[in-house]
Amino acid sequence: MAKGGCAQTVGYNNAVDFILQDFRPEDFEILWQIDQKCFPPGIAYSRRELAAYIRRRGSFTVVARDLATNQAPPVPGQPGSQAFGGILGFIVTEVGRGGVGHVISIDVLPENRRLGIGSKLLHEAEERLRAARCHTVILETAVDNASALAFYKRHGYSVAKIVPRYYSNGVDAFLMDKNLLSSEAVRQGR
Repeated sequence: MAKGGCAQTVGYNNAVDFILQDFRPEDFEILWQIDQKCFPPGIAYSRRELAAYIRRRGSFTVVARDLATNQAPPVPGQPGSQAFGGILGFIVTEVGRGGVGHVISIDVLPENRRLGIGSKLLHEAEERLRAARCHTVILETAVDNASALAFYKRHGYSVAKIVPRYYSNGVDAFLMDKNLLSSEAVRQGR
């Protein structure tokens, strides 16, 4: 999806219209709060870590915003994206050396999962990595995060290896990868 393009996702009983936009510095605190809500201690990033990844040379952050609450300020105590100023989720990705991209984090608020938001964010990141001439993308996910593992496998990622004690809480991670060139050929019907 092109930057700023619109998408509609339909869940079991609801639809969400959203846009994908580049990160704005004023979004940082909300993104950090979302990360804290999405991941347990030891896996969630500290403010300092998340800020460093977002600022890192070659990185980009894409934010999914609910069109209905896009310009609204955060409303503490409200459910869903209203509590987060219209932000439904985000992805932080890095263009690495040697043509290897890295998905650093993908976060979608729990109440907005299974609506296609994570898939749209991941697709946008992969398209940007291809445009930056990356041939492969890697990511890490906790070995006990079955839903994330299933999500990534549905999107063509394979487990490359296990990284012992990857997270600060001692949990191992799966290092997963995807060949962007072969997935591009499949996408174009070759």
